[in-house]
Amino acid sequence: MAGGVPMNVAPVQGGFLTGRKLIFPLALVISLFFLWGFSYGLLDVLNKHFQTVLGITKLESTGLQVMYFGGGYLCFSPIAAEVLKRKGYKTTILMGLAFYSVGAVLFWPVAHYSTPDNAKASFGGFLVCTLVIACGLATLETSANSYAVVIGDPATASARLQFCQSWNGVASFVGPLIASKAFFSGANANNLINVQYVYLAVSCAGAAVAVLFFFAKLPEVAEQTGRRGSIADESTLELGVDQNGHVIGDEPIYKQYNMIFGFIAQFCYVGAQVTIASFFINYATENAAYTATEASQMLSYALITFTVGRFIATGLATIFESNFLLTIYCCCAIAFNAYIAAGHGKAAVGVLIAIFFFEAPMYPTIFTLGTANLGRHTRRGAGILVMGVSGGAVFPPIQGAVADAANTRISYVVPLCGFVVVLAYVTYHWVSHGCHVMRLKGEAYIATSLEGGAVGGVIETVHYDEKRLSVAAQDEVRRGSVGHVTVKGVTGGVNAY
Repeated sequence: MAGGVPMNVAPVQGGFLTGRKLIFPLALVISLFFLWGFSYGLLDVLNKHFQTVLGITKLESTGLQVMYFGGGYLCFSPIAAEVLKRKGYKTTILMGLAFYSVGAVLFWPVAHYSTPDNAKASFGGFLVCTLVIACGLATLETSANSYAVVIGDPATASARLQFCQSWNGVASFVGPLIASKAFFSGANANNLINVQYVYLAVSCAGAAVAVLFFFAKLPEVAEQTGRRGSIADESTLELGVDQNGHVIGDEPIYKQYNMIFGFIAQFCYVGAQVTIASFFINYATENAAYTATEASQMLSYALITFTVGRFIATGLATIFESNFLLTIYCCCAIAFNAYIAAGHGKAAVGVLIAIFFFEAPMYPTIFTLGTANLGRHTRRGAGILVMGVSGGAVFPPIQGAVADAANTRISYVVPLCGFVVVLAYVTYHWVSHGCHVMRLKGEAYIATSLEGGAVGGVIETVHYDEKRLSVAAQDEVRRGSVGHVTVKGVTGGVNAY
């Protein structure tokens, strides 16, 4: 692993953690997902609140998304990935929490000195604060998403990441629920006083989590040579070598085409997700005559739907192949989105809430698919996939311009285009990997952790089902001279890591 393992963390023995050893590290990672879910939930509500208090247009209000997803995720994710590559997970996480807490506490002076006379300047200040928070969140996402994937059994990587991301959803509906009371009720509907207190609490929460991470003995994980990521593959992978004899991850990073297309899909998905949420309150107030308070509460219900969808998708990911599951979800999201752009009244708002259910598994599944089998590029690849979040900076201004020129309902054609791109990626991924529907049972695989890099190293653990191996294969596995197992007669093909 480039840069070595920091001295204040313990390297994982055996390639990945299992059982009780996995609980504490995952709990810490889940706290990070909760932090940025809460922050993201507040961001969507601030769009509407700033339109009211600061007198900005819908298009101008999307500057928050531009700073959050463009300035933070697009520009800072590569820096975070390089820190992760050189310094490891713990240092990167602490750096992200520092940015997050500082950015949140800066909301206090900006809100305190905001007046009707300097409304535009105040909004500029909020954009800077959002940028600092976003740099922290980009750092946390780069490290936490990757860590959740590699810390445990590769066979359950997608389900594990979806479970962790589910707590992001829990926090994201708490944000609008609090904001509906703090920002839109009574005298607070026309001032920024409560914005100060809410973001002060956010800053304190970030600092508290940073203290936990500082004193925790966080296990460090070496970059993996290969990871199937729950995708059934007919090919047999040698120890870090594909069926063509090429070392996994040995090609330059710009030739990792699955990762590149995964980035494009992630870019379009996040753009679609952000636009759907950012203009939710505008859609509900214009298309069904809800008040801003009622619309904010309904956004919270939508995010509850999203959270429930995450937990359900986690269970489904242990039964079905992830790329097949996402293909079905994408088809449903496209159908619902088309109705949203054409429908009217409360029924259309109900469908708008329902589409959050089908968005739920997309981000973690695309991340898992896009970072599989990157070898020495695993950590940088994680940074690139997180850069895909910058789609949230591109889509909202486009939708804002359409909404200002026509109306909010018509503007929902913009996320529809994003879902179509995601469908193209996951459908191709599913078809090219054998069109498997169910996850394979009785798999035989070898999980490796190579401290020596993409070539060479030591097989630290071996997992296999002896009943499915020939005597010769068992002997080869015990001697550690092979890095693959070919299992004949297993329904759906061969799994290898």
